[in-house]
Amino acid sequence: MAATTLDVQSVTGLLESWLPKLGFEVYPLKVGWYNSVLPPSLRLAFPDDTLAVVVLSTPAMFEQAFLPFLKESGCHGISDPIDQCVKHCVTSAVSQCFPRQKVDVMYDYEMLPSRKPKFLAQTAAHVSGAAFYYQKSDVTDQPWAEKKMFGVCVHPRFGGWFAIRALLVFGDVMVGSEMVQPVPPDCVPTREGRIQLLEAFNFHWQDWSYRDIVRPVQIYSQRQKDYFSTLPAQRFALLKTWGFLQMEDHQPETNADGQGQENGHG
Repeated sequence: MAATTLDVQSVTGLLESWLPKLGFEVYPLKVGWYNSVLPPSLRLAFPDDTLAVVVLSTPAMFEQAFLPFLKESGCHGISDPIDQCVKHCVTSAVSQCFPRQKVDVMYDYEMLPSRKPKFLAQTAAHVSGAAFYYQKSDVTDQPWAEKKMFGVCVHPRFGGWFAIRALLVFGDVMVGSEMVQPVPPDCVPTREGRIQLLEAFNFHWQDWSYRDIVRPVQIYSQRQKDYFSTLPAQRFALLKTWGFLQMEDHQPETNADGQGQENGHG
């Protein structure tokens, strides 16, 4: 059976032969790492030793995957173009790399019938070691009293210039104690820096400043910034001005956004 020939290295190696050239990164994790930090209602229904992989998009994804996707395939229906592109890239990689393997694929924008997300994107990124998920509880002597503050992930190389896109669960692939949980890089170690980050993300996310909390090796291109700065309902019109979507008019959903349901905007 195919499952017996797969391990962490072979799974990540196959995915890395496909996805990085499209501007994605992959990070393996155990389902148990994810479930251990969440209440029962949000846990994944897989054994703790089940292998999963979280998929991130880097700034390069827009030019290396999204614009070519629009040129070659176009968009269909009313769903978000970025979501369509990510799904196309991930499902193509899975079908090419694991043609006989059952893989459960969950996307950041997908909801359960209960309206809860299928997976918590930032939690998955944190426990895999991909990015540090900074939350209100990570600030000592908090200055916000009872005010709700949303958390945000920071990538060690890209800062906030990335997105958490999907979680792949390999239900037939079990990993043992040889897979050690990595510690996500603490890019914002000071109390002052964490306050600055959370306030920028919660109160001023439109100005992009939270993304530069650490010096990134690459940021979004101007065209990509223009796209994500445009309201979702107006993005199809923008793409038409760029020469894409020459077909019939589209009426997009207005709640679609480029970044995970946990991790903000684009």
